[in-house]
Amino acid sequence: MSSTLEDIAGEILARAGDTKRFLVAIAGPPGAGKSTLADKVAEALRTRGESAEVLPMDGFHMDNAVLIEKGLLKRKGVPESFDVRAFLDIVKAVRAADQEVLVPVFDRSRELAIASARIVSPDHRFIVIEGNYLLLSQGKWAELEGMFDYSIMLAPPMEVLEQRLWERWKGYELDDEAAREKVYGNDLPNGRLILENRRPADATVDIVQG
Repeated sequence: MSSTLEDIAGEILARAGDTKRFLVAIAGPPGAGKSTLADKVAEALRTRGESAEVLPMDGFHMDNAVLIEKGLLKRKGVPESFDVRAFLDIVKAVRAADQEVLVPVFDRSRELAIASARIVSPDHRFIVIEGNYLLLSQGKWAELEGMFDYSIMLAPPMEVLEQRLWERWKGYELDDEAAREKVYGNDLPNGRLILENRRPADATVDIVQG
């Protein structure tokens, strides 16, 4: 289904009530628009007088040197190429809302994670967590079950994902061969894995309007 940003923000506020800390998960395949939606949801909450911050899962990419050692560099972005244990620890710390938590952020232009690049303060009431595998039912990712107060699965049609992924990698000035390997060798297979092995979300959305 489609939904509007106003609908999503309103539903989050209604569910949050007067809780001190409320975690929103935005999951979906590569190219689904998770980071864009997360930023817009956080901003929509701020315009309503709330405090909100975004916690991106991409900050937990293993470094390329580690991926080379593990033989995973060409498959960067698969579930096992993330430091899921560290991510679980951060989500638990953020959920507790009793201390400042520094979180990493991924710089896609340099293909590396920057440590301690964003502050999640105890004063942030809403934490919008976005990433591919937040609702994955496999491996240690399944341990995230029950940690989120509200979850959204972004699931646009595969043809839309394919177009967006081409635009993403061409935007980073990859040639056609390199972009094709990223899209068809990695991103779209990961997308299918996510869509076929997901835990139920509170809301599943194909297009967000507004």
